[in-house]
Amino acid sequence: MALRLVKHVFAKYPITANAVTFGSLYVTAEFSQQVATKKVLAPTPEPIDTAALGRYAIFGCGVGSHILYFWYKWLDKRYAGTAASTIAKKVLLDQFIMTPQLLVAFYLTMAILERREDLFEEMRNKYAKTFQTSCLFWLPVQTVNFVLVPPAARVVYVGTSSLIWANILCYIKRQPQEPSQEQPQEK
Repeated sequence: MALRLVKHVFAKYPITANAVTFGSLYVTAEFSQQVATKKVLAPTPEPIDTAALGRYAIFGCGVGSHILYFWYKWLDKRYAGTAASTIAKKVLLDQFIMTPQLLVAFYLTMAILERREDLFEEMRNKYAKTFQTSCLFWLPVQTVNFVLVPPAARVVYVGTSSLIWANILCYIKRQPQEPSQEQPQEK
């Protein structure tokens, strides 16, 4: 009964259902990161940063979910089927065409919402590491998804994987930035 209702909601309201689901995954990941770093591992417990949770909700519900919804709709239409060559194309296009753009959207959205003076500073410092980590995570995950996971279980598999990835992304974002590699120019 519940599964039927979920399928109905995703069929009737796909953009909204995907936005709420994706946004919830990102907020849950950020919340779990904050609990770990501010409550469990901190020498003195700190309050949860609700503003950060709000920023992840905005990115997840309003930016990332929409980008991915239309991307996967296009990708599935353009590369239909489950042949090995089709799966390889989809995985590689997803990782090397969409992921770089999605990571830019993530860092830029967060910088805007955080009202950073230099909107690109954090992206310059963390983008390469984030993309490399994404490749290490998503290439095998998506290969397993398309090769071993039955179609009826893919949503649960990808949802679980997305929650793990969102935790990784929140962890990378939370790390202090290394000093800029740019050298000041002498006058």
